[in-house]
Amino acid sequence: MDLDAIAARLGVSVDEVERVHRLAGDLPSAPLPAASDAPELLDRLAVRPDDAAEIMEGWPDPGSPLWTPELRWLLDRSIALVRADLGGHVWLPPGPELARDRGPAWRHLYVYAYLALVDVALKFHRDHGVPDDVTWLSLSDLGRNLAIDRRMNREGWPVMQSWLTLHVRGAVYELGRLQFHRGGATLDLHIPETGPMTPEAVDASLDRARAFFPRHFPGETYTAFACGSWLLDPQLAEYLPDDSNIVRFQRRFELEPYEESEGIDADVEVLRFAFRSLTTPLDRLPRGTVLQRAIIDHLKAGRHWRWRRGAFPV
Repeated sequence: MDLDAIAARLGVSVDEVERVHRLAGDLPSAPLPAASDAPELLDRLAVRPDDAAEIMEGWPDPGSPLWTPELRWLLDRSIALVRADLGGHVWLPPGPELARDRGPAWRHLYVYAYLALVDVALKFHRDHGVPDDVTWLSLSDLGRNLAIDRRMNREGWPVMQSWLTLHVRGAVYELGRLQFHRGGATLDLHIPETGPMTPEAVDASLDRARAFFPRHFPGETYTAFACGSWLLDPQLAEYLPDDSNIVRFQRRFELEPYEESEGIDADVEVLRFAFRSLTTPLDRLPRGTVLQRAIIDHLKAGRHWRWRRGAFPV
């Protein structure tokens, strides 16, 4: 195996290919579902028709000319890499960022890896007694993220490809309005794009989590809910009304002292989540909501947003 040659043909660094080779080693991969079963599975994972059509166009059939030997190697080893960490909860890039404009095989390679791991995730959920409705709602974050990436003109996927490995490893569960990330010192909250974050919806989601995790993961103890997000930046309260859902969400948390986060640019994350764009000039961003106007005015004034982390008792 010539890792240098694989890296050159993929257009990525040798270090990234060596990382995949090191973590995956000779560990077993997992098979993709049959192409004939894929449309039903994609529908169950909430993948939109336009994204599903692209995925099917690039399906890694044995004779497909779209799939070069190095792409097939990366797909196989990426599946093995993620599968080897089943039950893990830390951020896990499944492989190098690819040039997604080179066609559907390149664009959706990590989607095919996700699809191959669905059966692995289903078994993990069943082994922990997770109800089917929670399983499929949690795994259907794939479709949501593909739709968001399309809205972002393909700018969002490098983050999403790592985020989605949490779902197939059994780390993230969607319980009502919030997603819950198990396995660390705290039960971390994530906020999917699923509608208003009303106090009532948040309360109901937290109550579900309080019952869910002791029942399905009795060996884990969580004494606090936690969240790391620009949504916890107290500067937002300078712009938003006291009764806004975001401000009321912030009040639940006791914030840790502010420290500049390595690798997280809060200004970028605000643009990612509030506008689903990373490259649109501020003057061309929509100003349709109080939050959007606040974000733009804050940045145009030369100020910066902050990534804050906080917690509150379970």
